Amino acid sequence: MKKILILTAGFGDGHNAASRSLREGIEMLDEDARAEVLDLFADSYGLFNTLVKKTYLGMVAHTPKLWGGIYSLLENPFVEKQLGGFTRLQETLEKILGQTQPDCVVSTYPVYGHVIKKIYASHRERPFPFITVITDSITINTSWFRAPADFFCVPNEASADVLRAGGVPDKKIKALGFPVSPVFANAARELPAPVGEEPRRVLYIINTGKKKAGKAIDRILEVDGVHLTITAGRDPELRARLIERTREFSERVTVLGWTNQMPELMMSHHLVIGKAGGATVQEAIAARCPMIINQVIPGQEEGNAALIEKYNLGAVVEKNKEVAEAVELAFEKKAALWMEWRKQLKKVSHPDAALKIAGLVLEQCESHCPRPDAIPLFETAPARVMRAAAGNGGGAQMLLCDFHIHSNYSDGKLPVPDLVDFYGERGFDCICITDHLADPKRLLGKLSELANLTLGQEQLAEYFAVIERERRRAWRRYKMLVMTGIEFNKDGYTRKTSAHLLGVDLKSPIAASLEITQIIGQIHAQGGLAIASHPHLMKSEWGKNTLYLWENQEQYAPLLDAWEIANRNNIFNDIGLKRLPFVANSDFHKPKHIYSWKTLIHAEKDPEAIKDCIRRNEHVAITLYRDFGAPAGMAPAALDAPAGHFFRERPLQAING
Repeated sequence: MKKILILTAGFGDGHNAASRSLREGIEMLDEDARAEVLDLFADSYGLFNTLVKKTYLGMVAHTPKLWGGIYSLLENPFVEKQLGGFTRLQETLEKILGQTQPDCVVSTYPVYGHVIKKIYASHRERPFPFITVITDSITINTSWFRAPADFFCVPNEASADVLRAGGVPDKKIKALGFPVSPVFANAARELPAPVGEEPRRVLYIINTGKKKAGKAIDRILEVDGVHLTITAGRDPELRARLIERTREFSERVTVLGWTNQMPELMMSHHLVIGKAGGATVQEAIAARCPMIINQVIPGQEEGNAALIEKYNLGAVVEKNKEVAEAVELAFEKKAALWMEWRKQLKKVSHPDAALKIAGLVLEQCESHCPRPDAIPLFETAPARVMRAAAGNGGGAQMLLCDFHIHSNYSDGKLPVPDLVDFYGERGFDCICITDHLADPKRLLGKLSELANLTLGQEQLAEYFAVIERERRRAWRRYKMLVMTGIEFNKDGYTRKTSAHLLGVDLKSPIAASLEITQIIGQIHAQGGLAIASHPHLMKSEWGKNTLYLWENQEQYAPLLDAWEIANRNNIFNDIGLKRLPFVANSDFHKPKHIYSWKTLIHAEKDPEAIKDCIRRNEHVAITLYRDFGAPAGMAPAALDAPAGHFFRERPLQAING
C-alpha cells in the first residue's frame, strides 16, 4: 500500500482545494493508495492558528493593500530564512514522518518545504520523494521554490517560466495544471453557445464587496437574455436581501446559499463573475468558463488576474459598475468575444490536472522503499481493534454505527467529505448523514431555511448527489457504509407540538410539507427507516425538546422502525421501559460530539442486513464512544476535547440482542 502525506494550510481556499482534489485523484488512480491531507498549522498551534487565520482573512477582506505588503516581505532573504523556524510545526512534522514513513510527501503551502529542509539539514538524506504543488500563478513568491523539492508542479507555462528565471532546473518543473476536482474531467456534454434562443447563463460568486453587489446585479439583469445564478455563501441575510431584490426577475434568477457543487455550476454557465482567488480562477479555467474578475487582492491574486488577461480567458474590471458592461460585450455580435475566450480556454485548460499530478506522485512512490515496520498513515487504535475483532470474513460482525449526523448543508460544522474522513479514520462501519429539512408551511421552518440552519429546497438534488459520490469513496477508502438521510423538522411553538423524524437510507428527496404519516409512508416505500429523533426530555445538555411523537405514541409507535433511546449524552429510560425498538446516535454537529452514544449492531456489513436488525430490534446494543487521542495529525484543539489513551467502551446496554 502506497502512503502519501499531503500538507496544506487554511490560509485561503486554494491550498485546501488543491490538496483535497489531489487526494481524490490519487485514490481514483490507485484504490490501494492511502493519501492523507493534514493542516499541521492547525494541529501545532491550535487557537493561535485560528486567530492568525481570522486576522489574515480580515486583512484580505478589509485592508488588502496591507496584506499585499506583508506578502511581498516573504521575498526578503532574511524573512525567507525564518520560514523554517516554526519550532512546534517542525516537531509535529518530524514526529509524523518518523512514525509513518510515507512513500511520498506533497506540499501545497510554501512553508513546509523550508521546514523539511531544516529537518534534514544536518546531512541526513531525505528518505522520501518531496513534491511541491504551487497554487499561485505568474506572481509566484520565491518562498515557494527556494526550498528544495524533487519536483515543482505549476498551473501553466507562464508560471513555469517564473521558476526557470528563479533558477529552478527545467527537469524539476512540471506544468501539469492546478489540481482541481476530478469532476471537471468528466464533463457530460459541451455547453451550448450563448447565441439565438439559448439563455446567457451567468454565475455570480459573491465573496467580498457584498454591499455593492446589489447594484451590479441590477445592471447585469438589464442585459438581454441573461439568466443569473448568484451564490451568497453562508450569509443568510444577504441571500434574503438578494431574493427580495430580484423578485420581479425570479423566472431568470436563482439565489443560492452555500453550495458543494461549484464544478457543476461552472460547467453549466457561460460566464463566471468573482474575485481573483486561486481556486476560483483555476476552476473556471478547468470548466472552460470565461471569467470576469471584479476584485483582486494584492499579492498572489495579482498573478491570477494576470493569467486571465495574458491568455485572453475573460476580463478584469476595476469597478463593480463595469461588470455589466463586460457581460454585455461578451454576448454581443453573436457572442464573438465569448467564442474567442472559450477558444483560448480550451488551449490552456487542464481539467484532469489532479489525475496527472496524482500519476506523478504514484510514480515517485514506486521508487521508494519504506522501512519494513512502517505503519499505515493515521491508522487509529480503534480502527485496528475493530478490524481485529471483526476478522476478514464477510459474515456477521459487530458494526459501529451512527445514524444521526449533520453536515454544513444545515447547521453542522463539517462538509460531507470531511465527515466521511472524520468517521472513517475512527473505524466506523456505517453512518447516515441526516441534515435538517424543515416544513416550509410552518413559520419556524421558513425562518430556519432562510437562516441556513436547514437544507434549502433547491439544494436537495445536490445533497443526494454529493452523498452518493462520497458513499462510493467511503467504501473504497475505509470500507465504511454511508447512507443518505434527512431529519424532517416539524417545529411548533411548544415542545409538545414539535417533532423531528429521521429518514435513514433514502434514495430520493421527500417533501417535508407532507403530514408525518405520509413522510413515514414514503420513507418505507424507499426501503428506508423511520426513526424518532430525541423523542423525550433532554436533561444532560440544552436542546430543543420535540415531544410530539412521544405524546402520540399510540398513533406513531406502530409506524416507526425505532426510537432514539440515547441522543448525544442523553439516555431516555422511558424508551427502554416501554420496550420500544431503539438506536443510539450522536446527533453530530461538530467534532466534539463524537464523544457520545452510538449504536452497535451484530450483522453483515450490508445496508439491508443492518436495517433488518433495527426493524426486528435484534442484535442491537448501545455504547459510549471514547477515542482518547486523536488520529495522528489531528490535534486535541481540533476536536475541542482532551487527549489521552485510545479505548472503546463495550456495549453498556443491550435489549433483545
